[in-house]
Amino acid sequence: MTARYFGLIPAAGSGSRFGGGAPKQYAPLAGKSMLHHAVERLLAAEEVEIVFVVLAPEDRTFRERDWSAFGARLAPLYCGGATRRDSVLNGLIAASSAFDPNDWVLVHDAARPCLGRGELARLIEAATGNDSGDDAGAILAVPVADTLKRADEDRRILATEPRDGLWRAQTPQMFRHGLLLRALRGAPLVTDEAAALEGLGWKPLLVEGSTRNIKVTFPSDLEIAELLLKDAQRETKR
Repeated sequence: MTARYFGLIPAAGSGSRFGGGAPKQYAPLAGKSMLHHAVERLLAAEEVEIVFVVLAPEDRTFRERDWSAFGARLAPLYCGGATRRDSVLNGLIAASSAFDPNDWVLVHDAARPCLGRGELARLIEAATGNDSGDDAGAILAVPVADTLKRADEDRRILATEPRDGLWRAQTPQMFRHGLLLRALRGAPLVTDEAAALEGLGWKPLLVEGSTRNIKVTFPSDLEIAELLLKDAQRETKR
């Protein structure tokens, strides 16, 4: 049976570091919410049939927004948990009737609204476009370019750390549904999906992404994201 492709976006967080009255994923950005952009970017891949958005059970804002542009390719799940790992795991379980264990799940951050078509295509090709039978999956990431300092509790420099071989993880992170479900069940403290797979001994592939695929963490990041989105729109019109 041919594997299918699905997206999953955990969007149950409160965005405490972001500030403001509404959760970060609903922050306005270039005429839409940040979550709208994240969904749109993931659905730019024709292979992705449906994007499941995992929301907090008490979320009321999602229903107030217009998602009609996505039709049946967008499905909300009101089962978000206290952490990213909990939300992803709950979403995988809640939508399990849609999946075969060998189907691919692309987990993407709601706070990454600038994902490019090129890196998304590279990720899908790298994870699935070989005959090696390697089901370890793949993630987008960028090599660390900055000098890294280790600090003590007073923020005094203890050492300069070598950056050779270090990458900054991004999303989407793409894995088989059955394997990801098993990995997350046994890894309650991980901060991303790849770490859960690593815990089972798998070695997911690093696919070079783009520094444009930023994660919006603070309000000032919205200005950068808006500039990147406008630049991408200009490139598309050329």
